[in-house]
Amino acid sequence: MIEKMNEDLLWQPSVQSIEQSTMRKFMRYAQHHSQQQFAEYDDLYRWSIDQREQFWSLLWGFCDVIGERGERTLQHPDDIEKSIWFADSKVNFAENLLRNRSDDSAIIFQAEDQRQQQISFRELYRQVAALSHWLRAQGVQSGDRVAAYLPNIPQTVVAMLATSSLGAVWTSTSPDFGVESVIDRFGQTTPRILFVCDGYFYNGKTIDVRDKVRQIRAGLPSVEQVVEFPLADLAAGEYVPWQSILESEAPDDIDFTPTGFNHPLYILYSSGTTGKPKCITHKVGGVLLQHLKEHRLHAGIKKGDRVFYFTTCGWMMWNWLVSALASEATLLLYDGAPFYPDGNVLWDFAERTGMTLFGTSAKYLDALNQQQYRPIETHDLSSLRTLCSTGSVLAPESFDYVYQSIKRDINLASISGGTDIVSCFVLGNPMLPVYRGESQCRGLGMAVEVFSDSGESLLEEKGELVCTRSFPSQPLCFWGDESGEKYHNAYFTRFDSVWHHGDYSCLTRHGGMVIYGRSDATLNPGGVRIGTAEIYRHVEQLDEVVESIVIGQEWQQDVRVVLFVVLASGLQLDAVLCEKIRQTIRQKCTPRHMPARVIQVSEIPRTRSGKIVELAVRDVVHGREVKNLGALANPQALDQFRDLEALKS
Repeated sequence: MIEKMNEDLLWQPSVQSIEQSTMRKFMRYAQHHSQQQFAEYDDLYRWSIDQREQFWSLLWGFCDVIGERGERTLQHPDDIEKSIWFADSKVNFAENLLRNRSDDSAIIFQAEDQRQQQISFRELYRQVAALSHWLRAQGVQSGDRVAAYLPNIPQTVVAMLATSSLGAVWTSTSPDFGVESVIDRFGQTTPRILFVCDGYFYNGKTIDVRDKVRQIRAGLPSVEQVVEFPLADLAAGEYVPWQSILESEAPDDIDFTPTGFNHPLYILYSSGTTGKPKCITHKVGGVLLQHLKEHRLHAGIKKGDRVFYFTTCGWMMWNWLVSALASEATLLLYDGAPFYPDGNVLWDFAERTGMTLFGTSAKYLDALNQQQYRPIETHDLSSLRTLCSTGSVLAPESFDYVYQSIKRDINLASISGGTDIVSCFVLGNPMLPVYRGESQCRGLGMAVEVFSDSGESLLEEKGELVCTRSFPSQPLCFWGDESGEKYHNAYFTRFDSVWHHGDYSCLTRHGGMVIYGRSDATLNPGGVRIGTAEIYRHVEQLDEVVESIVIGQEWQQDVRVVLFVVLASGLQLDAVLCEKIRQTIRQKCTPRHMPARVIQVSEIPRTRSGKIVELAVRDVVHGREVKNLGALANPQALDQFRDLEALKS
């Protein structure tokens, strides 16, 4: 085991950087206040689980949360579904994110068409104050919903902060969503105010969304006012102009409305590929405290840092990104295609802005690797300390790529959690080494384990990722789920009083985590569970294969593995290449992994946040209805999986 660990060691923080890290500072703070001794991260982690009430209370003080903590820390500690954190507290989310009022940069923005904007903390506060005043004048109160159909632009951040300053509830999608998908989401949460744009830029084109906005407005009878920002200079003046609100006379100060810790802050949505999206409602204090922990301790974000995540407003990473304001970091926002005009665009942005944290998807890093981009040779990334990857499994070969082609001295954090908790179960750590193919650690205060099907805790064996004790960022509810039945069924039916997250995972002996994909998409040929990521990892290393998707097809009272591949331009799948793919999988994995059928397709269907949809493909192959095509970015891609002759024998 030791030899393998040393062999797979890719990065080790220096003694100096460990000692200067905020994680180490918190360790000393916790030692002083808890009268415990923590020799290493594992000691701190175990204490944060065993004494989680003390841990979360001390974190509140260490992060200097603005608000009243109250007397009670945790009620019903032994019932993960009914636990209540900080029941007596009073806090306002926006007030904590707007604590800096200086002339330093709060937001640096760039759109694909090269237009740029820079906003200071002082100006951000002024704009939020104006919009907050306008919303209050429209009658928006604590608990009301405000929605946005906007790109990742500064105005979206301003609108969210103004909403939360009043204790109202924010919900958003990105303007690449179709009309039906937006109405499916916002129609369930009945917003009073809707923020929109006229268009946006993507892949060299200006995308006009004005007609979609009209249809969405007509399909949302709850909406009383629509505010439009003319990003693409197409606006026709049908709605309240954004600029008119900012230019109106308004108080200089914001009257922040204090709310309870467990008051709703955000409504996020599940992908909706199996029916109407679930409206996952998150709590003010849970999001704030969890993000402060993840940003300051695990990601090492400090005042003055410049933090970037490539995301849209329809993905939870946008919510995660904007919380960096609470650590007085500068938000770096980019809206556009990541490979237009070429793969240098985000690295140009990183160099120009002095980026300290670069966040992206595993698929983006794989695409860079396939196209042989080497930012290490072309860009000055001296300020970059951390690279975060999420959205899908980061293959071991992508770890190699980062250290060989992007930067050698960097903390590569493969983080994983999701929309369900708007945060992470496993993530990075500036005090720990990076091992090839592994997330560095489990998050403080998160009692993460891997369970067998019978509920036994596993080490170095594959199983289900679970959380065995309550944590503050559990969802408040699913909006509209009055009985709580949908919420219960989503997380708590598999194991008694344990959060079942649905990731197929393995906990390593030195505290890291390997994730093999969604457990509802695992393959079961002959009753043996196989994670789909194990197959993708090796297939997509072949020069001939651009990307792939694998499913289990019900076949002769069993399941057989079927692999669909997108090949490099000009290639056709023949018997020789098919056998090369099958034998690669057999040799790199096991004979059980080897697909019974390999089939060429032109594209892989994805959700709008870029995740491949194995379950939708499986349903199509089996002749079952895919219930919500509007959740897909390219629903037409499913057509090529219907009635395939190759799957009939």
